[in-house]
Amino acid sequence: MSDRSWFYASNGQQQGPYPEAQLRDLIARGTVRADTLVWSEGMAGWQKAGEIPGLMSGGARPPAMPQAGAPPMTGTGGYGGGGVDGPLSVDLPLMPLLGRFLLLMIGALLIIPSPWTSTSFYQWMASRTTVPGRPNFAFTGQPLDIWYVFIAMGVMSYVGSYDSTLQLISIPVEAFLAWMLLRWVFSHLASNGQPLPIAFNGSVWTFIGWQVLMVISFITIIGWAWVIAAWMRWICRNISGTRREVIFTGSGLEILWRTIVFSVACFFIIPIPWVLRWYNRWFISQFALVERTA
Repeated sequence: MSDRSWFYASNGQQQGPYPEAQLRDLIARGTVRADTLVWSEGMAGWQKAGEIPGLMSGGARPPAMPQAGAPPMTGTGGYGGGGVDGPLSVDLPLMPLLGRFLLLMIGALLIIPSPWTSTSFYQWMASRTTVPGRPNFAFTGQPLDIWYVFIAMGVMSYVGSYDSTLQLISIPVEAFLAWMLLRWVFSHLASNGQPLPIAFNGSVWTFIGWQVLMVISFITIIGWAWVIAAWMRWICRNISGTRREVIFTGSGLEILWRTIVFSVACFFIIPIPWVLRWYNRWFISQFALVERTA
């Protein structure tokens, strides 16, 4: 079986062909799941990967996918990653991304629907994201978990635009709300249906400081891009609960020119879906998992 080439179905489209070693890598990463339809030459028709003997387990590409029950714990208290390191990736179908992004914006503008539209967007994005060593990555938060945070963020966005004095007051308040939102997101991540013991432990005061620095950096016209890069690295350093380290590899210059291209393309309206996907794919790919050095 090891010399065979495989196809698999994703979002109604045929992917492949892939050598079996590469298919097993996709299985280990959670891209191909037990209920994913696959086909190889000699098969009568498409079949679920989990129904093909020897495909989902065994083989020459470790680690094997976790079986029923919680993933094994490491001595450091995090989930065993099987030594699988590398960048995150995301598969974003063009029109579904645009539709969900528009719903996210509409929910934010109307405020009241924002807990539902935002949570749905996070759940969809997580389901499209591939994390090395974390099969079937998911976000399990529910709209009513912290509905008051979403409502407050919507209200503050209007308050900040009403008056310059109120805008200054809204900056630390919005930063505090974003800090609460970030902690909630990290505490509701899962893999293979099992909660991940991940937490964001960054100080709220430091987070507010980053937000203030971001606002000040706009005076320099371009300095905000380097602030974002440093801010992302600080957030990564304050993620706990996994034996692997989360890093951000993007630079300020990369963020700057991509944001400029994105903004200019959005001005012409028609390219929006393509640049939205391009920008999100790149940004997510700048996060990676590596073995901790200490």
